[in-house]
Amino acid sequence: MRPRRLKNEINVVPYIDVMLVLLVIFMVTAPMMTTATIDVPSVGKAAQPPAEALQVLVRADQTLALLAPGKPERALTREELSQAIRAAQQKNPEQAVVIAGDKKVRYEAVLKVMDDLQQQQVKRIGLLVQPTGK
Repeated sequence: MRPRRLKNEINVVPYIDVMLVLLVIFMVTAPMMTTATIDVPSVGKAAQPPAEALQVLVRADQTLALLAPGKPERALTREELSQAIRAAQQKNPEQAVVIAGDKKVRYEAVLKVMDDLQQQQVKRIGLLVQPTGK
């Protein structure tokens, strides 16, 4: 009798069988999967255009001013600013407020104004920036 030689090859047939079974499983279950739906708002739902935003100006010396559309700019303290924002929110709860901070003002001063606006339950707060000229 001849001595048996050891094979150094890997038998891949069982792996191919497993892969074919998985392929069949995925092909059967894929049509049963539910897809997610997204409820996107339509353009016709907008009843009125949004009002112009109030601008809160934070100057380099950390003084505050309010610039309302169609009205002149007026300097305010923090308490007066809170009262003015509260009055504007009573007229229009969706009134947007934009904070315009000077380049040289401390970041903390802008955050204090933003915090005051959030405490006044202002829903739409933004930061005013200028695009860089290229």
